[in-house]
Amino acid sequence: MLLRTLLRLSSGTRLLPFLVGFIVLALGDNLSEWVTPHYWLSVTGNASLALTFVGPACAAAGAWEGSRIRRARLSDQSTVRSPLTVAVPLLLPVWTMGLIAMAAALLVSATAADVGIGMPNLGILAVEAVLLAANTLVGYLLGRLWAPVIAVPATLITSFVANAYPASWSILWIRHLVGGGLSDCCAIDQSLDSSALLSAGAVGVAVCLAAAVLIRHGKTLPALLAASVLTCAGLAAGSASAHGMGADPVVSRPTSGLVCDHGRPRICLWPEMDGQAAMIRAQGHKAADKLRLAGVVVPATLTMADRPGRNEAKLAISPGTSTAGVATGVATGLLPPSPACSDNGAPYPAADAYNPVGAWLSLTAGASPHTLTNRVTPQELALAQHVLTQPRQAQLAWYERNTRAMRACNVRPHLAIDGSDT
Repeated sequence: MLLRTLLRLSSGTRLLPFLVGFIVLALGDNLSEWVTPHYWLSVTGNASLALTFVGPACAAAGAWEGSRIRRARLSDQSTVRSPLTVAVPLLLPVWTMGLIAMAAALLVSATAADVGIGMPNLGILAVEAVLLAANTLVGYLLGRLWAPVIAVPATLITSFVANAYPASWSILWIRHLVGGGLSDCCAIDQSLDSSALLSAGAVGVAVCLAAAVLIRHGKTLPALLAASVLTCAGLAAGSASAHGMGADPVVSRPTSGLVCDHGRPRICLWPEMDGQAAMIRAQGHKAADKLRLAGVVVPATLTMADRPGRNEAKLAISPGTSTAGVATGVATGLLPPSPACSDNGAPYPAADAYNPVGAWLSLTAGASPHTLTNRVTPQELALAQHVLTQPRQAQLAWYERNTRAMRACNVRPHLAIDGSDT
């Protein structure tokens, strides 16, 4: 069959405009809202959200192509070409439709993130391509079994459930078998956990191989056994890779990528912050000077690393931060981490101190009160402002008393400036 004829008759060609339109119009907000600005890894991961919809579309189109072969009764005729050789040209336009649709999703996310020169994460793109191929091949197989009126909707629904439902399970690692967690990658201080790629890739490759065996050899007993072994092996390999992972397939980003200055404190930023680096460093040093003047100990380094090291504090800012946000980012990093008891559900009375103490730190660092209205309650902001009216030593004593309580599991904070309980 001529290429132009193949493309003209393919269900993938006819479905493509509708699929791209759905991604741009229906998924555009979701693809744009949560992406990390300027970060290509986040753009690529965020775009994989469309996989939940593009995969079923490929499966349904594959089922339609399979039903065409079924209606033509090619299996009842003598033919020089093998069934797999017949299937591949029919399914390539369908698979290409999926790739173009995922490229559209990537373009929407990249536009929203305003990324500069760079490239998407090739590992995520490869896994997406494999999963689209798996959906397409399985859809083709089902189309060979049933009439199109049954095969297409049944395949569409089944594929959607298989791609979307694992993300709702309480067993979190299962979602990674179908790439269901890739859309949660990544914040600017995070990198992709390769186990998620290995898991989805192993399952996708196994399903592709199993489907190819069944297409080539039909429903013979050896083919069914081989396909079962391949599928089980893929699921086992994928499960071994993903087992124990949380919902988000992320690890801490290597700190070797940080760009640091030589100021006091030293401020370390990710390369994606280069456009704002001068402003952040200037405002960060001003905030640190004001905090030191109030008696607050500021570590030698303020870093955007996910896990600050010794004598370092987290600079809690993100791409696109404002001048006012830098002071709050410096202050937030100086709050002590909550103890393990707060993560285990045990009583933690000092939790009430975080917002007032954080507000006081931010105001002391130079933040204006109106920038904190969405972070703390009016009562907590009023308390922090009241503490600011007190003598410097009284403020510092209040701060140190409450941060000591925040580091312990069973110490009540004393938020009133006179030292009485609140």
